Amino acid sequence: MLPLSRPKIGVQGATGSWRFRKPEIDQGRCIGCGICWLYCPDSVIDVEDVSGKFRVRIDYTYCKGCGICASVCPVKAIKMVSEV
Repeated sequence: MLPLSRPKIGVQGATGSWRFRKPEIDQGRCIGCGICWLYCPDSVIDVEDVSGKFRVRIDYTYCKGCGICASVCPVKAIKMVSEV
């Protein structure tokens, strides 16, 4: 699965430095459904097939910590943790 657009450095630079919380994924609990990828407003989530098992990765360079991914995860595999 690939988003239609990819985040890249713009006028504001690497926007991930704005966040106070970041999402952490429990890969053992993740079912690879891609709902987090679909709802991410910044297109920073990738779902890739690794040896027949889906793996979710987050590009923290551009993740703003909004928490939408954690709120839409049907198995609660994503938790928002403090960065401070």
